[in-house]
Amino acid sequence: MERPYERPLIDKLGVKPGARVAVYGVNEPDFRRVLRERTSDVSDGCAADGTDVMFLAADSPGDLAALKALSAPLKRDGAVWVVSRKGRDATIRDVDVIEAARAADLVDNKVVSFSDTHTALRLVIPRALR
Repeated sequence: MERPYERPLIDKLGVKPGARVAVYGVNEPDFRRVLRERTSDVSDGCAADGTDVMFLAADSPGDLAALKALSAPLKRDGAVWVVSRKGRDATIRDVDVIEAARAADLVDNKVVSFSDTHTALRLVIPRALR
């Protein structure tokens, strides 16, 4: 059955107009275009204090070591999306991301299909620590 309406990816990712966003290695052209249409406050590889949403490309478990540093400038109700390959081309597993998130005092609470080739797992600061 075909769905008559699907929420745009940018909405699923929770990027609101005017949001402060930091991107680390996610270079998908359509995503970058839509992101810039949604907000002008986008930085590459550098998050300012009070960042609402971050996107981290992760191709190996070693890439996940950045999560601890990324949680510092994150807004208390913000999110870090870990974008990685999915299916047979996957180079990291969800459990790798979840384990690294816990070590960075983050928890996972949502997953979305980022593209035909990539998935994204949302990490947030646990309510008890906000």
